[in-house]
Amino acid sequence: MPIEFDPVLVHEWLSRTANRYPDKVALIYGDQRLTYGQIQGHVTRLAAGLICLGLERGDRVAILVGNRPEAIIAMYGAMKAGGVFVMISDQVKGPKLAYILDNCQAKILIAHASKASVIKDAFTQIRTRPRLIWIGAEGGQPPLRKGCLWEEVLDGQDLSVVQWPRCIDVDLAALIYTSGSTGQPKGIMSTHHNIVSAARSIIQYIGNEPDDVVLDVLPLSFDYGLYQVIMAFMYGGTVVLERSFVYLHEVLCRIAQHRVTGWPVVPTIVAMLLRLQDLTRYDLGSLRYITNTGAAMPTEHIARLRRLLPNVRIFSMFGLTECKRVCYLEPGQLDQRPGSVGKAMPNCEVFIVDEDGRQVGPGQIGQLVVRGSNVMQGYWADPQLTGKTYIPGAYPEDRRLLTGDLFKMDSDGYLYFVARQDDMIKCKGERVSPKEVEDAILRMPGVSEVAVIGVPDEVLGQAIKAFVVPAPGCQISPEQVVRFACAKLESFMVPSQVVIASDLPKTANGKIDKRMLGVC
Repeated sequence: MPIEFDPVLVHEWLSRTANRYPDKVALIYGDQRLTYGQIQGHVTRLAAGLICLGLERGDRVAILVGNRPEAIIAMYGAMKAGGVFVMISDQVKGPKLAYILDNCQAKILIAHASKASVIKDAFTQIRTRPRLIWIGAEGGQPPLRKGCLWEEVLDGQDLSVVQWPRCIDVDLAALIYTSGSTGQPKGIMSTHHNIVSAARSIIQYIGNEPDDVVLDVLPLSFDYGLYQVIMAFMYGGTVVLERSFVYLHEVLCRIAQHRVTGWPVVPTIVAMLLRLQDLTRYDLGSLRYITNTGAAMPTEHIARLRRLLPNVRIFSMFGLTECKRVCYLEPGQLDQRPGSVGKAMPNCEVFIVDEDGRQVGPGQIGQLVVRGSNVMQGYWADPQLTGKTYIPGAYPEDRRLLTGDLFKMDSDGYLYFVARQDDMIKCKGERVSPKEVEDAILRMPGVSEVAVIGVPDEVLGQAIKAFVVPAPGCQISPEQVVRFACAKLESFMVPSQVVIASDLPKTANGKIDKRMLGVC
């Protein structure tokens, strides 16, 4: 019997899983259930339609659909047709959409009809307009009187005459645009090999199995939300896809209803969960693990979450879109390594360097560098930025990623996040990590969320400013926060400005938007 090797292309993993489990439910969306066989059929028909529309190997297919099954079919269809998918946030406005479409030179835009006005605005600002495919059009007519309908593309092709492209694993699979918290968004180039390598490593350390049911409330335009689908389709699990995260009550009900085993979260979701007075009315007994990335989860929140869900394995992780994931902390190490985000994940190497690029010793702060097949190819159409971010290794393919994140590593190789390089505060001549101040204030009773930034100050250089959100039913004054911080921190780390807020601004990915806090 011939040896069966693992697929090397992202869409081939779906094909293999569909062949193995054709009748298994792959995707749950509201009342809709799609099996692996059904999804594979839709993907094949869409890919054929894209090829007949003139899509060629390497062409970009932009997807503006939000968290809907069609978005998943579109991305796999684009890859099967030899294209590169570009998942765009459904919160996008006209100018940013115009920039992304122009930057990636999208040949086709698959969009939901609800985005017609945004697309109309964007089309007034771009040089070359992509071909439009509309989902959810009413009355059988394409919005804006442009393009064609999704159903026409899926059902109008004879599969027997399609000339399928021959792709290899170093071909681009995706352009993942960052949220653009600073400047214009950057298109991060990911090959099939990059994506498959990263996904396999994550599946390995989490220990995913075909019986897993994963709740995905995160945007598919966010790599964390996107990879939940990619990974599940590799190991044969089921994804419960939600349009967005709005009401925590509904999310907890979904966990009970669908017997969810895995729940990927970001720190803001955990903060909301910890505000609940009682979880006993929800049946969360099926939940096996929770993962956190996107931003470091405060140590105090991890401790409280463990008390709330003592039988759930909690994975504290760190990653960035340029390499997907870097490290994870084994759940059994949470007590022994408080504040750590663990060691490098399988098939990934990390080290910490000083400003001159020399490796530093245990306990010293420096910039995190990542090496591995998960490291992406660079930034689309921006060789200058790519050259600043990726440093050459021992041979041409040995790219090493300068993350821009400050870390320290202990003598056992465990990593501790300090701050984004750009976020470090210089106060009274001392370098202050915002995270260290945030973690201290979060230990104050009655505090739900904290964000700390540096603001210009003629005397101090930068003053430390803290935004504090009280827990429901609690009242906190700025003076109380300062007194508590004085008891926990060195004097130069104590905030000189404290703002009590009802909420903190968030990006589309659920991260605290410190750029917006800087203009408050």
